[in-house]
Amino acid sequence: MAYDEGLAERIREQLAGNIYITEKKMFGGLCFLHDGNMLCGVVKDELMLRTGPDLYEALLGKPNAREMDFTGKPLKGMLIVEAQGFAEDSDLKWWLEQVLGFVSQLPPKTKK
Repeated sequence: MAYDEGLAERIREQLAGNIYITEKKMFGGLCFLHDGNMLCGVVKDELMLRTGPDLYEALLGKPNAREMDFTGKPLKGMLIVEAQGFAEDSDLKWWLEQVLGFVSQLPPKTKK
């Protein structure tokens, strides 16, 4: 499954300078990790976000956002945002700021 490289590049630009960010191919797309914890990703042409439990319901109520559901069972704390929801760079930045606040508070993942 291919992912939108243009969206991946836009995310890279927004996260540039954050030394804790790495990339990994996952879920048939590309994921961005903060200190080893999944932050966001690109699946096809959509934005995947790790919101955490506290932000989940509020962000789910935003236009163009829906539950992440790959298996028939939605993953709580994970959202998909359709392309219309981050068409402008300022919109993409807003989404990333929301989830970065949660993920940056998680303890770093240690490599096995």
